[in-house]
Amino acid sequence: MALTLKERQEFLAQPHIAALSVAGGPGRGPLSVPIWYQYEPGSEPWVTTGADSQKIRLIKEAGRFTLMVQRTEPTTRYVSVEGSVSKIVPLTDELHIEMVKRYLSGDAVDNYLKQAADFGDQVAVYLRPEHWLSADLGSL
Repeated sequence: MALTLKERQEFLAQPHIAALSVAGGPGRGPLSVPIWYQYEPGSEPWVTTGADSQKIRLIKEAGRFTLMVQRTEPTTRYVSVEGSVSKIVPLTDELHIEMVKRYLSGDAVDNYLKQAADFGDQVAVYLRPEHWLSADLGSL
């Protein structure tokens, strides 16, 4: 059964690991990778990546990408959102900390941020939701 807009937004707002997919270029399937994302209902989801990464190069070429999140407990449920890039901005410390605290807590936040200092320049990529797919398949 498809989810309502409110159910889709609430599900996407939970800290799942997303699969990001973007066109891989001529003669290639889509690039699909796991990724952290940030989202609040009614806003634009955003992800971070290296400023010179393959992901950002392909996202810029395609001008759009897809995020898909899922769970299997207590029911099998998924939400996929696809759309165009609304903006790409340099990743600020504030945005970076917001993203990391979505997935980690306590000392793990500081430990991750120390490691991330070696990642090089990062960007935040915002997705303008245009197409949604979703379902709750119940207990399978």
